[in-house]
Amino acid sequence: MSVFRRTALAAVLTVAAAALSTAVAPAAPAAAGLPTAAVALGDSFISGEGAGSYSPVVDVNGVSQGFPGWDAPNSNAYFCHRSPNASLFQADLPGITDRFNLACSGGQPYDIAGASVNRAKGRSVASQLDQLRAVARTHDIDLVLVGLGSNNSSFTFGSVAEKCANRFIADAWTGWWEFWAYLGGPVPQEPCSDADLATSAQFSAATAETTAAVRQLLATLDQVDADGQHRVVFQDYTNPLPFDLASNYWEEDGREDDRDKFRDLGAERYAAGCPIHRASLAPGHRFSTGLGTLVRSVRDSLAAEFPADDLVYLNVQRAFDGARLCEQPTSPSGALATPIRLMDGPSGSFVTSLSGKDKIDIQRIANTCVSYFQTCQESWHPNVAGHKALGRCLTGAAVAANRAVACVRAADGTITVS
Repeated sequence: MSVFRRTALAAVLTVAAAALSTAVAPAAPAAAGLPTAAVALGDSFISGEGAGSYSPVVDVNGVSQGFPGWDAPNSNAYFCHRSPNASLFQADLPGITDRFNLACSGGQPYDIAGASVNRAKGRSVASQLDQLRAVARTHDIDLVLVGLGSNNSSFTFGSVAEKCANRFIADAWTGWWEFWAYLGGPVPQEPCSDADLATSAQFSAATAETTAAVRQLLATLDQVDADGQHRVVFQDYTNPLPFDLASNYWEEDGREDDRDKFRDLGAERYAAGCPIHRASLAPGHRFSTGLGTLVRSVRDSLAAEFPADDLVYLNVQRAFDGARLCEQPTSPSGALATPIRLMDGPSGSFVTSLSGKDKIDIQRIANTCVSYFQTCQESWHPNVAGHKALGRCLTGAAVAANRAVACVRAADGTITVS
């Protein structure tokens, strides 16, 4: 039997069996004639954040929102950043007629069944289940890509990335004596630890929250899918940063990042897209592994609850091997992720170099990201090439016989799913 459709023989046998039966059964939704659909739900790694060319997004009031300007409220539906370059559109999915991207950058488990606009810092869009129901009225849903878990009530990817990058920048530009002379107190500058990113208790809470949301998704799919047959792919996350930086990013002007103030090195790493302490990299990868464990746990728990459903876990943690930011000496060129980029005000012009900036410049630039998060939200996400790689991962997961597969990038760029 095809992953996406019943075989013609199975359909004939089903009709024949129904004709022989003397019982009168309720009419089932008719799948005949409906175009097939693949649907993406979840957060930024699914919506296409970082891949550009973002499409207008219909808001909770039914109004299509195009680009509203960089100084618009961050809650604007457009900033869901749904890209036609997202992995859903890059994947080879035979038998699929249409594709629908319902994911939203910054999406949380709440947003599956609840309108995102109703929570703090949510976007003005309807619940993803309501959007899914609209698709099901016109299409037979055969494939669902879900990316959920990195943002939740306990932690978000954006807050984790911001914390570690800010500590590095503060450490690079601010001397210990300036804490008191200019800033009125301590400014965190130490590398991120595991506890700074997410504790075991937070991971447990996030797992429960994500499981509850996806449980609602699966129940809804079983109700609205025209023929009741669909594969759900649970994709986890890949770290945009390497296990260690290329050696040319270790020191500059004789200074490494384990001493007080190293502005030249700070500027060099920012330009390369990786303003981060080397000591923060290992906790960051343990955090990414934890997200993978979260997603796998959600899939396994729900597979036990929905034994008839076709649920596949897609591990993409090694999908960017050899092409992460600052893994090669030419970064960000050739990387599969977007560098951290900030604006000096909501101007649309990114600051690509921090050379020559002082701590007041740095503070002003950083504050733009705080006041207008949309000006920096593309940072540390898959770029167009990254989403293309993830699309190849999805291609493999869509037809895999196993219910847990890993997508791995080789040194020559070859991607395998097994």
